[in-house]
Amino acid sequence: MSVLCCFYAQRGASSTRFSSWLMQPLVLLFFVLSVARGQVRYSIPEEMTKGSLVGNIVQDLGLDVKRLKSGRARIFTEDSREYIGLNVDKGTLVVKERIDREELCAQVSPCSLHFQIILENPMELHRIDVEILDVNDHAPVFKKKEISFQIIESALSGARYSIDSANDPDVGLNSLQTYRLNPNDHFVLKTLSHTDGTKYVEMVLQTPLDREKQEEYNLILTAFDGGTPQKTGTVKINVIVLDANDNAPVFSPSVYTALVAENAPVGSLVLKISATDADQGTNKQVSYSFSESSESLLDTFNIDLTNGDITVTGPLDFEKSKKYELNVVATDNGGLTDTAKVMVEITDVNDNAPVINVISFSNPLPENSVPETVIAMLNVKDFDSGKNGQVSCLINPSLPFKIRQSSSNFYSLITDQLLDREKISEYNITITAIDEGSPSFSTNKTLTLKISDVNDNAPVFQRQSYTAYVMENNSPGVSVLSVKAHDKDSGNNARISYFLEEILVNGVSASTFISVNAESGEILAVRSFDYEQTKEFIIRVKAQDGGSPPLSSNVSVKIMIQDQNDNAPQVLYPVQSGASVVAEIVPRSADVGYLVTKVVAVDVDSGQNAWLSYKLQKATDRALFEVGLQNGEIRTVRQVTDKDAVKQRLTVVVEDNGQPSRSATVNVNVAVADSFPEVLSEFTDFTHDKDYNDNLTFYLVLALAVVSFLFIVSIIAILSVKCYRWRRERMFYKSGANLPVIPYYPPLYADVGGTGTLQHVYNYEVCRTTDSRKSDLKYGRPCSESIISLDSSGTQTLTHAQRGKLNNEDSFDQVSSSEWE
Repeated sequence: MSVLCCFYAQRGASSTRFSSWLMQPLVLLFFVLSVARGQVRYSIPEEMTKGSLVGNIVQDLGLDVKRLKSGRARIFTEDSREYIGLNVDKGTLVVKERIDREELCAQVSPCSLHFQIILENPMELHRIDVEILDVNDHAPVFKKKEISFQIIESALSGARYSIDSANDPDVGLNSLQTYRLNPNDHFVLKTLSHTDGTKYVEMVLQTPLDREKQEEYNLILTAFDGGTPQKTGTVKINVIVLDANDNAPVFSPSVYTALVAENAPVGSLVLKISATDADQGTNKQVSYSFSESSESLLDTFNIDLTNGDITVTGPLDFEKSKKYELNVVATDNGGLTDTAKVMVEITDVNDNAPVINVISFSNPLPENSVPETVIAMLNVKDFDSGKNGQVSCLINPSLPFKIRQSSSNFYSLITDQLLDREKISEYNITITAIDEGSPSFSTNKTLTLKISDVNDNAPVFQRQSYTAYVMENNSPGVSVLSVKAHDKDSGNNARISYFLEEILVNGVSASTFISVNAESGEILAVRSFDYEQTKEFIIRVKAQDGGSPPLSSNVSVKIMIQDQNDNAPQVLYPVQSGASVVAEIVPRSADVGYLVTKVVAVDVDSGQNAWLSYKLQKATDRALFEVGLQNGEIRTVRQVTDKDAVKQRLTVVVEDNGQPSRSATVNVNVAVADSFPEVLSEFTDFTHDKDYNDNLTFYLVLALAVVSFLFIVSIIAILSVKCYRWRRERMFYKSGANLPVIPYYPPLYADVGGTGTLQHVYNYEVCRTTDSRKSDLKYGRPCSESIISLDSSGTQTLTHAQRGKLNNEDSFDQVSSSEWE
């Protein structure tokens, strides 16, 4: 984006060189050019008064005054003298010192001031170019007030006489533009231009001179510039007419070029020039000299009057002047002259080492600085040119930094990797600036950078997980375990506190089981543990440092509850019930080792505390049965005989292996018989509530009646729906309407395959006896089963598991009366 502005400046000149008139308003163009790196260009006229406004830098750079103040805005110039100042309060650039364009840049155009505006936090660099526009404040001035020429009368028309140019320090239109000669009866002016654009004049003889008519001519040469108002300068020219020497010296070529190294010693030959004269005798002798315009270079160069050798007489410095232009005059004894131009170009020699200036340095640097963070800004300059002035900056590649050129002669030292204060807390960064000359020069600059700590390390536990063992029935407050963590940071960032994370253990908060000491990390039991309720649980302990924001890590702690023998064995089978007696049937034909039943017991303890052993404590006949020590199996020891009693009662003791041990007893009823009536006769002493069977029969009859009623109601509902649909169809057929038939389905009705069916299927199978009070459901039992349940009425009832099996079968195996057949 570019912005076009106009400044109107009016200044007066009271110098004796100027007339006492007031300059007309001068309209200047003011350009502001913003580029990606923040570059702005202004144009101002020279000779502005101190404090004059140059430009609004806040508006042109898109900044604000607060940013200038917070960023400590300042101007950096590569030269020691500052012409432009920065008003931070207003955000404007103002003239700080009087600017004379001719003193600053001489004939160089355009003439510009270059400086940088530097902002910090974050670092910003804005290049400012201020072009100094020329004001027509100088009139053309000749070095001499009077010039004399001796011209032989035999001079031919077209003879040229060189006149030193007038000097006008202004440039452009304000510089020297034209010459005028008055009177001009015999001479005309020819205006020529040097290679640098400056103009000079030659006086050309137009008509031959006649000494006998006039020996001397007085002419006035006026030089005009192009300024407004126009300024002039004059010089008086006296022409003396001599006698015949009608051949002037001639240079060939008219322009010479020479190359000289800036380290050339005094006396070194630069160039040899020569001019030839066609005359004879003394008129042929030619002498060489510098023109008056080149007299300022006599301290640097010298020309031999007789042979034209140009030599070095003073030191040369490429950095101060890269080119010299010498005007040489060849004059014969008759006064005829010719001029030639000698262009002396100075070649650069690598005689300057780079210079490193630290503009800004951020120290210390936080360790969490991201890559590409600017640490320092450097200005590196080499006063040589070409390859000799091309500078590259290097640092040790092993350091986590790199140096990058941001603009011409400016470099940024930035981070290349993430920093870690815990590994390295201080860096010595040596910056080497080396040019490309031969031999090359280098300069070193060492910066000491300290890394400040940031809370970037979370506490780390000594172990990845912990396991602690606690005996059950412990006392509340007992120490379970101590956890420890360490932090690589320093100060408050390394101060660690321990906390118990809120997690659920068996549905309740972990804090009801465990507490953690915040300072030491010691884990304490809050209550007494019960192994049978909780065998183990896992908690999480968090270690948190004192940084801002704080960092934390956690670790899993597994609490293992160790068992104590605090539970006696529990017998699962046979089940002891007061309502009925469970008896195991042993046929009299049973062989030795016949499995009667198996005592099943468990112990909720673990380990050795849960190892169970079985012993026969009492028996009706100890010689008939035995109990397996480890498995609890009751087997026959000998062959059963007819003499053995039908009713046998065994008492089995189940004992665990704890210290001290705990035990439980169970009574097992065994019936030694081959038929069921024989068993009933022996177990008639066991009573049973007959009302139980009466109630059972009543409920069965009631359930059957209810189900039958529901079944009949469903059939009636289906038939009603069928009839309703038939009547609707007949009605539609009779009316002949073409309306679509939408069938109606009652609730709980599903049409499957075009026929209506009930949503559920009910199957009933009922078996009854002549005596309804003792009717029951019976099924055939495999002969291998030996468990029966007897009541006083002699009926067999089914357990819940047996009823489930019975429902899954397609039909009952057997339905019989309430008595064993």
